Amino acid sequence: MESIHEILNEITSSKEGDVLATIIHVEGSAYRKEGTSMLFKGNGKEVGLLSAGCLEADLSYRVQETRVRKTPQTVTYDMSAEDDLSWGNGAGCNGIITVLIEPIDERMFNLLTELKTFLLNGTSVSMMKILSDDNNNVETLFLVDEKTFFGNCNEQNTVQLKSVLNELHDTNQKSGLQTIEPLETNVYLHTFHPKPRLFVFGAGKDAIPLVKLATLAGFFVTITDWRADQCSKEYFPDADQILVGFPSEIIPRLQLSTSDSAIIITHQFQKDKEILNHILNINLKYLGVLGGKKRIQRLLDGKQVESEINSPAGLKIGAEGPEEIAISIVSELIQRQRIKKTKHEQ
Repeated sequence: MESIHEILNEITSSKEGDVLATIIHVEGSAYRKEGTSMLFKGNGKEVGLLSAGCLEADLSYRVQETRVRKTPQTVTYDMSAEDDLSWGNGAGCNGIITVLIEPIDERMFNLLTELKTFLLNGTSVSMMKILSDDNNNVETLFLVDEKTFFGNCNEQNTVQLKSVLNELHDTNQKSGLQTIEPLETNVYLHTFHPKPRLFVFGAGKDAIPLVKLATLAGFFVTITDWRADQCSKEYFPDADQILVGFPSEIIPRLQLSTSDSAIIITHQFQKDKEILNHILNINLKYLGVLGGKKRIQRLLDGKQVESEINSPAGLKIGAEGPEEIAISIVSELIQRQRIKKTKHEQ
């Protein structure tokens, strides 16, 4: 998922010398696509990746230039060459990548803090960066909904810029550079989405690697179980939220939606049945249940349902044991996120 969530958590001040690098345009193939960001902290720490290690060494020099000049810059890397004397040591990736590098000053820090607040509240935010001809000045405009904008954009031509940003927000079109012809203005467009939520029902030992991997993959993970001795921070240090209680108590509080995913792994037939009956009609993005098709039919008492139930949960990779099964489930969760997003974009 997007590295922006980890990046936003790392930015704590405008006085640390932090610099944000973002891929704004790709021609051909590349390791990461438009919208991918990387944070270069003033203390030397790096968060995120823009490539498989091909760009970062050179970027660190560019970042230092940006710190000294205190102005943005763009740099283009041609990764298509295959000879060792060319830039990138002959990576041969067939891609040309343009990166925008921006110092995180007080103004940008405040904008990113506001962005973080909306994302934590589960709200998508679309962004437009208006680039000057020399790329040494960047104005930023964010849109939350038709009435809620924030940014440091010049009021001139704001109406037309907001119209373009509204279209991006409504259609979820591809991130990247655009030229607004009437204004002869180059802009970079991108929509940030909240972390996708995953609810894991059942705090058995096989849930431990599942929660860990799903968190690493960028999900906001909630683990819930009625057994307090199992459902604790001791066993699930990576979980974003731990809820102890019976399904009838917990599920009404979750406010599940069609963008959420759930896995049922309590290993208790009656509890699985109870949970399934509570969430079956929500039409979740992904609903997985451990066990085979026959067990599902028993859980449903043989009735036919419209909701898609993935059982057994996970991609069919011949997984055995908790770790491999967790890998197969998280892989299927990622696949579902990507497929649904692609269909929506079309």
